[in-house]
Amino acid sequence: MEKKFESLTIFEFQRRFPDDNACMAYLADKKWEEGYACPKCGNTKYCKGAKEHSRQCTKCNHICTPTSSTLFHKVKFPLLKAFYIVYYVSTNKKGISSTELSRKLGLGQKTCWLFKQKVMVAMRSSGKSLMQGKVEVDETSVGGQEEGVVGRKNGKKQLVVFAIERKGKGVSRLYGKVIENASSQQLGSFMKQVIDENAEVKTDEWSGYSPLKKHFKHLTQVKSGKKGENFPDMHRAIMGFKGWLRGMHHHAEHLQAYIDEYTYRFNRNFMSVGLFENLLIRMVEGQPHTYRMIIS
Repeated sequence: MEKKFESLTIFEFQRRFPDDNACMAYLADKKWEEGYACPKCGNTKYCKGAKEHSRQCTKCNHICTPTSSTLFHKVKFPLLKAFYIVYYVSTNKKGISSTELSRKLGLGQKTCWLFKQKVMVAMRSSGKSLMQGKVEVDETSVGGQEEGVVGRKNGKKQLVVFAIERKGKGVSRLYGKVIENASSQQLGSFMKQVIDENAEVKTDEWSGYSPLKKHFKHLTQVKSGKKGENFPDMHRAIMGFKGWLRGMHHHAEHLQAYIDEYTYRFNRNFMSVGLFENLLIRMVEGQPHTYRMIIS
């Protein structure tokens, strides 16, 4: 089995991926690591396709390339530069803007922004590992301030619900979701997606959480306190995200994608080894994401 990329430096990256062919070979290895199966008819036998690294079904003649049916599908610029984007996004501690990617790679800013959005799709939580133990949940508003209006009624801001999993004296995981309102339906949809029903869930006294006690048996509600003094770890986690968003992206458009990017990196602080490879594999396993899907 191929050795994982351990804290890959830019020089090691350049040696491992000198050209498009090396990138295509890597994608082929990962895509068919568990064996080949035709996506159209399910046949497991193939022959070489017309292009290097492609495979043609011996039954229906359907041709698959290493990039087809992945988040690299129909990439419009050199595959090597796409790998560079994945590398920079995964290895920069605070992330990297599309403007900076454009400067480094000689691509248009819009091109970099669009492909980075695909990388951020790969950063979404799989939902396979639910939060357990001590968990805290709270909502906050992100975005511009509407004059004379505060809190949950602010129309110009987007409402976001966050959940943190606490271990020891720190926070081990963080998830967040943009919600339309702070109803029990919206809050519950997020909480059931990321939190185990047996977790010790702590929230403030907002009425939207009360009905969720039927699902989360150990949910308790306490006063938020002045400036969130009863939720200090949650408060720091939220302020950390808002500070990063202001400093890196300067706006709250496509907010869910930025939440996914931030929480992916936050939850993998301990995983400096293999982080680039982990994101590449997620790109291979992801489904094609079109421009229309991104802007919607």
